[in-house]
Amino acid sequence: MALSKVWVFAEAAGDKVTTATLEMLTEARKSGATIEAVYSGSNADAVATQAGEYGATKLYAVDPGDMLPGVAAAAALAQLVADESPDVILFAQSYDGRDAIARLSVKIDRPVITNGTSISFDGDSVTVGTAIFGGVQLVDTKYTGPAPYLAAIRPKSFAAESSGGGAAEVVNVGTVDAGRAGEAKVVERHVEEQLGPKLEEAAVVVSGGRGLGSAEKYEPLVEGLAKLLKGAYGASRAIVDAGWVPYALQVGQTGKTVKPKVYVALGISGATQHLVGMKNSDNIIAVNKDAEAPIFSVADLGIVGDVNKVVPALIEALKAKTGG
Repeated sequence: MALSKVWVFAEAAGDKVTTATLEMLTEARKSGATIEAVYSGSNADAVATQAGEYGATKLYAVDPGDMLPGVAAAAALAQLVADESPDVILFAQSYDGRDAIARLSVKIDRPVITNGTSISFDGDSVTVGTAIFGGVQLVDTKYTGPAPYLAAIRPKSFAAESSGGGAAEVVNVGTVDAGRAGEAKVVERHVEEQLGPKLEEAAVVVSGGRGLGSAEKYEPLVEGLAKLLKGAYGASRAIVDAGWVPYALQVGQTGKTVKPKVYVALGISGATQHLVGMKNSDNIIAVNKDAEAPIFSVADLGIVGDVNKVVPALIEALKAKTGG
């Protein structure tokens, strides 16, 4: 017996569907089931066009108004689950995704698997792979209870590939009753200032760690090199916790997962928590004065040296080559 219907909780920034959503839609197609999406937000037609291109045949559109997106989504999903009986619902491991999946779990009394990095379909059997103990061990968990199976998937776990499909059919869900949870209102929105490519989508990422020596070294070394390479800049948890840079730049298990063409680690020792967030990069370059640093175990090119000497020399060489 095969799965009949897999849903993806779609998210978007403006009228652009998030990469994580497209990744899940792509992977969901491997189930052989009908793929549909549920979206809580505005610009449903634009989202339906992109979701359809990646395999969704239908988009259930929820207008959250001034409610929190996750609150409105969970309320709508609970009703939709009763009416449509999906077998699996996938959520991104994002702020709204985590909010929606937690609330839905309570409403329909179903367990969740979070931090998923893989998902496999075998007939009506679904298994989700996760990394535990800071990424040291991988565990596969198979659902045995009643559907729908709820899973939250880490971004960059899959490659997003278009199916060439047309726009998904938009089904407007209408207003939803979220109960007391709906009393919390969004009164103002702030968009994080973005300079250069987004960390999660950049082809080149340069990250800094405690080996930089001080917070003052981050801008000239990490940001300076990233800008020359036309990439984004990130950080290890150690310097985020130390207050050197904001949390939005953190790469790792409790931060963002990146998968660029080139990842440059400057003064990062390579704790497993950090490796989980970047080890699948196509090419990894590491600079660290400790020859035994774990980061070298995943690096394609390792430079044993002081970042405060190596990186300025590299920056000068790049400027000389580019005339900058």
